[in-house]
Amino acid sequence: MVVLSTSPVCNQTACNAVGIPVIDLSRPRPDVSRIIVEACKEFGFFKVINHGVSKTLMEQMENTAREFFSLPAQEKEKAGPPTPLGYGVRNIGFNGDVGELEYLLLHANPSFIHHKAKVISKEPSFFSYVVNEYVGAVRHLSCEILDMLAEGLKLRNTKAFSTLLSDLESDSLLRINHYPPWNKNNNLSMNGNKCGSTRIGFGEHSDPQIISVLRSNDVEGLQILMSDPGGNSVWAPVAPDPDAFFINVGDLLQAMTNGRLLSVRHRAMANSHEARQSIIFFGAPPLHSLISPLPDMVSPADPRKYNPFTWSEYKKTMYQLRLSHSRLDLFQADEPQENNSLD
Repeated sequence: MVVLSTSPVCNQTACNAVGIPVIDLSRPRPDVSRIIVEACKEFGFFKVINHGVSKTLMEQMENTAREFFSLPAQEKEKAGPPTPLGYGVRNIGFNGDVGELEYLLLHANPSFIHHKAKVISKEPSFFSYVVNEYVGAVRHLSCEILDMLAEGLKLRNTKAFSTLLSDLESDSLLRINHYPPWNKNNNLSMNGNKCGSTRIGFGEHSDPQIISVLRSNDVEGLQILMSDPGGNSVWAPVAPDPDAFFINVGDLLQAMTNGRLLSVRHRAMANSHEARQSIIFFGAPPLHSLISPLPDMVSPADPRKYNPFTWSEYKKTMYQLRLSHSRLDLFQADEPQENNSLD
């Protein structure tokens, strides 16, 4: 289990009582499939080791991102403003959410990355090469995890999830977040205003896509919302591990499994005296993809819980809401139905 550190937002007993699954992908495939299903049902979140992604590539991606964020503000601003793709500072989305961070949000399409690299880096060819190689590696990892998840769920079509990510029109994204260190001497936020000792880097939310694959440097900040043994909700800090990836179940995966898997709510704090950097691949389907509980997930005992919707419709709804909104609730079936799942 991952060791959870103490935090002002939850007491020592609560934090120590909550464990996060660590899944070794080098174990026999049937074992891994079973453990992935269990982790997704109970937590919606887990850590993977022995994942097959080159450490050299991971370090190259981290260094490339660090070089961008070390540029003068006027240079970084050439890659913005975020609409929603591009470079942004503090503002998250279009509805008033803010955080103590700066970020770069890129479409995972190779041609987009190649084009955007020209305003991001002084060495656009190298930037494009590293980012596209990294995206390819984490997309492959995502598909492998989704295939093993489908096998563990006993789906007839074990490619039901991964096909959406491997589609050439996949709407997957890469987000690179930089959380500046907290200087308690001047106690200022990024815009120069006074802030307290508990800084929110990225507020409470769930990820809207199918799956998220996160890697960060060796600085803490990520927290997930979990239940302690007494049934109380607690923010559990996740110990960073630059050699591992952390996997989130997204809203679409919760819908496709008819609520059997949990889209985990999480946030990032920015209280460290060192800069934190995280890189997240958001695996998403094509915009026109119709999302609905899979037939294998629907039965008389477990009727369909969500109405069908396209990923485009879900994104449009998402952009109209605040970050913390439980978006998937808007697509719940008024009355659970047995026979309206989509093949």
